[in-house]
Amino acid sequence: MTTPGTRPVDIVQRQLDAYNAHDLDAFCACFTDDVRTWRMPDASSPALEGKAALRSFYAEQRFAIPSLRAELMARIALGDKVIDHERIHGLRPEPYDMAAVYRVADGLIAEAWFFAA
Repeated sequence: MTTPGTRPVDIVQRQLDAYNAHDLDAFCACFTDDVRTWRMPDASSPALEGKAALRSFYAEQRFAIPSLRAELMARIALGDKVIDHERIHGLRPEPYDMAAVYRVADGLIAEAWFFAA
């Protein structure tokens, strides 16, 4: 049994809060050292592998955008997976919806799949 603060939904919420605060250190602390992310539908290879690649990408291509934020529209927690419906602001002229599926292992996000609408 998990305790509050250690459930998969808790770490996913912490990374979302850090994302919206553009807090790179707090954001990266939510992921395993060997994290892998995918931009679906391309499942042939991860878009990012490892925390160093994650840190570099978000520092250079996301958190440098002042208007960037993700609005949580809905969330499903299912075992070690958390599925978020997010509305992304600041990357395109108009906000767009996306689904993010996070797999949590040992209290950290180990994998993430992103599906843009």
